[in-house]
Amino acid sequence: MAETDIDDLIDIIEKEASIDDIPIHMPMMPVRDVVIFTDMLLPLFVGRDKSIKAIEEAAKSNRYIFLSAQKDSDLENPGQADVFEIGTVGKIQKMLKLPDGRIKALVQGIIKGRIEKFEKKRNCFKVKIEILNELELKDFGIEVEALMRNVRESSEKILALRGELSGDVGILLEQIESPGKLADLVASNLRLKVQDAQDILETMDQKKRLEKVNDFLARELELSTVQAKIQTNVKDEISKTQRDYYLREQVKAIHRELGDGDDKLVEIEEYNQKIRKARMPEECEKEAFRQVKRLDQMHSDSSEAGIIRTYLDCIVEMPWIKSTKDSLDINKAAQVLEHNHYGLDKVKERILEYLSVRKLNPDMKGQILCFSGPPGVGKTSLGKAIAKAMKRKFVRISLGGIRDEAEIRGHRRTYIGAMPGRILQGLRQCGTNNPVFMLDEIDKLGNDFRGDPSSALLEALDPEQNSEFSDHYLNMPFDLSKVLFVLTANMTDTIPSALLDRMEVIRITGYTREEKLVIARKHLLPRQIKENGLLRRAVTISDGALETIIAEYTMEAGLREFERKLGTICRKIARQVAEGKKGKFSVTQQGLTKFLGPPIYLTDMDQDESQAGLVTGLAWTEFGGETLYIEVSLCHGKGELTVTGQIGDVMQESARAAFTYTKANMERFNIDKDEFENKDIHIHVPSGAIPKDGPSAGIAMATALISAFTGKIVDNKVAMTGEISLRGRVLPIGGLKEKALGALQAGIKTIIIPEKNKKDLYDLPQSLKKKLHFICVQNLDQVLEVAFIKQDEDGKDQGIDKSKKSATEIDMGSDLNSSEKDTDSDVLSKPDIAKDSDSITSIDTEDEADEDSCS
Repeated sequence: MAETDIDDLIDIIEKEASIDDIPIHMPMMPVRDVVIFTDMLLPLFVGRDKSIKAIEEAAKSNRYIFLSAQKDSDLENPGQADVFEIGTVGKIQKMLKLPDGRIKALVQGIIKGRIEKFEKKRNCFKVKIEILNELELKDFGIEVEALMRNVRESSEKILALRGELSGDVGILLEQIESPGKLADLVASNLRLKVQDAQDILETMDQKKRLEKVNDFLARELELSTVQAKIQTNVKDEISKTQRDYYLREQVKAIHRELGDGDDKLVEIEEYNQKIRKARMPEECEKEAFRQVKRLDQMHSDSSEAGIIRTYLDCIVEMPWIKSTKDSLDINKAAQVLEHNHYGLDKVKERILEYLSVRKLNPDMKGQILCFSGPPGVGKTSLGKAIAKAMKRKFVRISLGGIRDEAEIRGHRRTYIGAMPGRILQGLRQCGTNNPVFMLDEIDKLGNDFRGDPSSALLEALDPEQNSEFSDHYLNMPFDLSKVLFVLTANMTDTIPSALLDRMEVIRITGYTREEKLVIARKHLLPRQIKENGLLRRAVTISDGALETIIAEYTMEAGLREFERKLGTICRKIARQVAEGKKGKFSVTQQGLTKFLGPPIYLTDMDQDESQAGLVTGLAWTEFGGETLYIEVSLCHGKGELTVTGQIGDVMQESARAAFTYTKANMERFNIDKDEFENKDIHIHVPSGAIPKDGPSAGIAMATALISAFTGKIVDNKVAMTGEISLRGRVLPIGGLKEKALGALQAGIKTIIIPEKNKKDLYDLPQSLKKKLHFICVQNLDQVLEVAFIKQDEDGKDQGIDKSKKSATEIDMGSDLNSSEKDTDSDVLSKPDIAKDSDSITSIDTEDEADEDSCS
């Protein structure tokens, strides 16, 4: 009522404008934040250009203007679709131009109208309208009379609570006999939202309009009653000296009673909505709502409230049901793997098998794969390729050096700065519950007084348990069964057996020279050219140069050092380009020293010629296979055995076993007994600064000892690996492929291996088999027959006689499908085979070999 003068309203109601005087063509002015009702007298401050022109045009003619409310009050320049179709025809009673260019106009609502057509839009809106007449109710009925009385009484109560009730208001309300006019009068003075007021304006039925106004009055009366109660309570509780505090509390209390919500209530409601949207399991949802209730009861500035907020943020952001759809096109996945990685056929085959099973059984539990191999062979990039092939998200965390169990399981929320474990953090960041999750460097986990992280991983990596993985911070089960875990390790020896039992280990041994050459052409060289800002067509490196880099500038199973050397060449070329040199740059084998300097890795000088007491062994390291030279020297002494070269306990035992075997069989080898009593024996393994250990040097040490005592020369083109027993049996070893690659890197083509390692030849690449000659042996006599160079009567070396093959000798180029079973059974069934020096299994891979023919 404050906006309308009472006397003016009475005059308006008593004097109605004639409908015939109202034109149907008139200017239209959009109004913001208010809906104009009939019989309403309202001052308007007009500031927009179009609105000012509409007022001026109306003032020049008949002073009629159509007033329509804006749908969005924030729009500065509303269009035809931004105003409501139904509005009110208003008449300008007074108009005053203000100094700032605005116009103050006193407008009276006359009658409702509907926009039929927009006739003018550029300078100001001009519309054609339809006058909306209301039928007068002649017989109101008891229900309408009761409604009108209730509206009058409610209006007086609200005004009384606000302290705005006067006698004139009561008189005015009593004098209005039309239900529609009473509804419009009360609605125009209620603090209604624009949409609610427009709904009342568009209701043409007077009874329904009065009912809607009555509903709004009832709500307003209740709010006004609560407001008055709040004001009374707040005034009683807070002293006058705390005025500022009183105002803040009053606002909070008002919002709380209205249900509109202050900042805290809005925050609580947001958390409730997020929890419902997350669709977490029932027990987890119950716990989340319990935490929200705790937060609601706390002061928003307390430290505990901050901890609960952080916890709730973590819960609602976890991907409880969010998953990415797997791409299970096997052919396309094979193309992706082939494009990103050359070789590694066994690994690719296993990945495609997983995708195939996943396609046939979508409910299959997540697998745990472990890629084990030297650095730089592509373990991490394989994980990315799997994610790309399946169109899953990729998450990687490094476990190297982690010693705290809380890094896996999370911290309990009682600690300051607590957070979830690394696994759940990764899932939270990627936003899905089925990513390809790589746990890098699993073999470098540590443990101390804070716990054992490897034990904490047992639950996460067990497909039978990880569907309810429990994190200390989350304190509720989370399903990890959809995650495809991919682990990487340089070696599996340091992984606890219980953890190793939960994963499928796929060994990536390394690349041959041919594979490195192809990878350099397809991946490494183009990447380095691009990273160094060069044009691909401007740089060429010959195959001979690449092979020289592989052989003489790198000594690794992987590709990292190789790529660094290519990067060095590209940087030097980039400098020349930056200095202004133009044209194509070609790197050849002869000009390689200009870019990389002299070769780094050369064959040991001692091995340029065959010698007595010097044997080439093979060793496995986490960086790949290497040659291991065993030297034995005899000098005058008391028969003492000295072993040097920083070798470990296992290798020390191999040296003692070899020495004992040699001493026990000195008569067979024609060694004088005095040699053992009057000479000291020194076994040395060069590169003494590098720790060495393992049992596979046993036969190399025994061969070197026997060679030193007998003076027989050991062929420097033969390498050997195998463990020795006190009875002279050759026991199997591991890491055959790595050792074979190491031998090939050193230029050795013949390798003696234990008979029981024949099965490992299946896994060797065909290109490697073609270049190496494997000889399988069962006892040391067979080793000596191959290793010692035969000499003729003139003392000339005859080398290895490959033309004479024993009855059990096998050529991998021949067909073994039918005949080898008989050969193997004849050889392996003889109990005295260890004593038969003629029974040597020689696998000659220099011919064309078929992998399926090995048995």
